[in-house]
Amino acid sequence: MAFLPICREDMKKRGWDELDFVFVCGDAYVDHPSFGHAIISRIIEDYGFRIGIIPQPDWKDSKSITVLGRPRIAFLVSAGNLDSMVAHYTSFKKPRSEDYYSPGMKMGKRPNRATIVYCNLIRREYGDIPIIIGGIEASLRRFAHYDYWSDKVRASILIDSSADLLIYGMGEKPLLEILPRLKRGENIKEIRDVQGTCYVAKDIQHLEGKDYIIIDSYEKVKEDKMAYARAFAIQYREQNPYTGKIIVQPHKSLYVVQNPPAKPLTVEEMDYVYSLPYERNYHPIYEKEGGIKALEEVKFSIVSHRGCFGGCNFCALHFHQGRIIQKRSQKSILE
Repeated sequence: MAFLPICREDMKKRGWDELDFVFVCGDAYVDHPSFGHAIISRIIEDYGFRIGIIPQPDWKDSKSITVLGRPRIAFLVSAGNLDSMVAHYTSFKKPRSEDYYSPGMKMGKRPNRATIVYCNLIRREYGDIPIIIGGIEASLRRFAHYDYWSDKVRASILIDSSADLLIYGMGEKPLLEILPRLKRGENIKEIRDVQGTCYVAKDIQHLEGKDYIIIDSYEKVKEDKMAYARAFAIQYREQNPYTGKIIVQPHKSLYVVQNPPAKPLTVEEMDYVYSLPYERNYHPIYEKEGGIKALEEVKFSIVSHRGCFGGCNFCALHFHQGRIIQKRSQKSILE
């Protein structure tokens, strides 16, 4: 199975003149299931959609976002496997010297706060086209949050990026629900009921009759540490996919709405995700630059399960992958 298109020439080889989705990613293109963009793009391809990838576009030139043309349905945006600020700076806020997710470990291939920057580039070129954001940077910044790098509380990344939908956590389950609905012709901007997603609303009348909680606003948590702690405690408590409530956080005249977390993948779904035709390698364009260092330690790895029941204060794994352990079948692992 070939790599997905990254340029017009690749599209022509497949006989495509238009894509359904364009995935913009802050990492180099590595078609391996340890990389989020590989899993998501292969699922979309398997559902019969045409998808291409723009890896590490030049954020100083908005035309770099147009190399695959305007997608028919939406842009997908991720900063990559790491939060872009974590990828760029040490805990002492010093610039890192190497980037394992870029060709030749070279720094400077993605911007700071990559999700926001990429979305702004897309808006500049394509206006009101639907944008879906995901990945760990978007997921962990979905509400008003303390930003270590600027030492202040920032607004939800949905507000700063102007994206239409945020898929948080491991995105396969929401995607498996969204894709069939798109095939039936639903407007992506009207899909507001999928677990594991967040969106911005002008009002919350559509939530009438539903079980939801309004937490302290961005303006309040920015100024009041106790309000921030209360808001986070509610977010933490409602991370159960079976009992969690809808959470609403006001941001000035808008509302950030989080649906309950996505339910865990079944064994069959886990098997499906890891059975897709990955190349399990980086794209050949990186060969002359020395390849992608991040692939080396995972190239021959086999995923057996995901999730963590620990919930340690110093770790975001449970907040991103969930506390429920999800596993593959023995047959799938052996194959």
